Amino acid sequence: MKTKQMVIYRNFKYQQVFDDMAALLAGEEAQNDSYVCANKLIELASTYGFEGNLWHCFLAFCMANHENAYSTACEIVGEVQGSLNDLVMQDFRILKQLFDLDIRKLDRDGQGIWNSMAAYQPSNGNSKVYNKRIRDRIVKLAVSLEEAEDETVFKQVVTGFYKEFGVGKFGLNKAFRLEESDRDVNIDPIINVEHVYLKDIIGYQLQKQKLIENTEAFIKGKAANNALLYGDAGTGKSSCIKAILNEYYDQGLRIIEVYKHQFRMLSDVLEQVKDRNYKFIIYMDDLSFEDCESEYKYLKAIIEGGLGRKPKNVLIYATSNRRHLIREKFSDKREAQDELHENDTVQEKLSLAARFGVSIYFGAPDKKQFQNIVKTLAEKHNVVMPEEELLLEANRWELSHGGLSGRTASQFITHLLGKMEA
Repeated sequence: MKTKQMVIYRNFKYQQVFDDMAALLAGEEAQNDSYVCANKLIELASTYGFEGNLWHCFLAFCMANHENAYSTACEIVGEVQGSLNDLVMQDFRILKQLFDLDIRKLDRDGQGIWNSMAAYQPSNGNSKVYNKRIRDRIVKLAVSLEEAEDETVFKQVVTGFYKEFGVGKFGLNKAFRLEESDRDVNIDPIINVEHVYLKDIIGYQLQKQKLIENTEAFIKGKAANNALLYGDAGTGKSSCIKAILNEYYDQGLRIIEVYKHQFRMLSDVLEQVKDRNYKFIIYMDDLSFEDCESEYKYLKAIIEGGLGRKPKNVLIYATSNRRHLIREKFSDKREAQDELHENDTVQEKLSLAARFGVSIYFGAPDKKQFQNIVKTLAEKHNVVMPEEELLLEANRWELSHGGLSGRTASQFITHLLGKMEA
């Protein structure tokens, strides 16, 4: 097998497994090595939730996860023009040959191990790395590639996958967090993202519309602003951003969650995502600073004001309970009077919030709005209770659980559901 002649698809994540299986199927390794290969494929199936033909699933995973010149060019936009199309055919021809090899023929000792692996049934179908939606996509890709008539159709299937879902961790996942290892900054996937949508957030229509308009302009490549969602606690600011991700994920939107102690990593993050065909929101939840903290100065330069230019495929969305983000005290004004330019102290602290071109206020609901949220949630979750009793219990609940807010209403309904289940 001429796997060493592949040009684009090299250095897979599990390259050793790829090489060992290719050699085994080509008859270049001893039969005893088949047990080692079988073990590796089964362990990968357990990790990633593969089912069906494990060899095909493995090959499909290799291609879905491999970020290279061709795959990253095709993500979201589909087939591209140029020499890459000719060069990649060499690889697809070889990969198609690997797909055509029947692993069941490895059962020369009559034990039927590889027959079982050609129609593998997992114990639960769950993946330790991907959610079920992503796992199903890879399994489906494996089946489609198995059915491809020739390398041309094979290429069309792979390219179509890149256009629809993307490639690598950014293609297969919605949300990410930062992890620092040694001197590198890693953008790691968040596997389980809350499935909340804008329709699930009751009220706040003007706020949601303003956020939708800014996000849609961003996704379409038009001018868009960084956004600050501020206001009372429990009013749905964070939920709105999660909902925006779920609404526009299939249009190439991704979110990277960053905490304020990680702001020094932002330059590295921007460098990693600037040339990808996705739109990235850098998400900062519950953003605020004490007057003794200086990280906000670094954030100001990243947002606007530094020598480096923020990539066009990146926006910053932040939530905060504070309008101006940095804690202000009356003593600031007294201290400012001792300075030569007394207004500078105040302006220094206001300038961070001013770098967010869109500011959206989320205020606590009044009593009537709170009751409407409770009734809507009760109906959604099939809580059967006379309305008068429901609202009376909700009023009692909010008095001792944080006051009027959407979060309080949601917690109250959860409390009722718990009682019903008991």
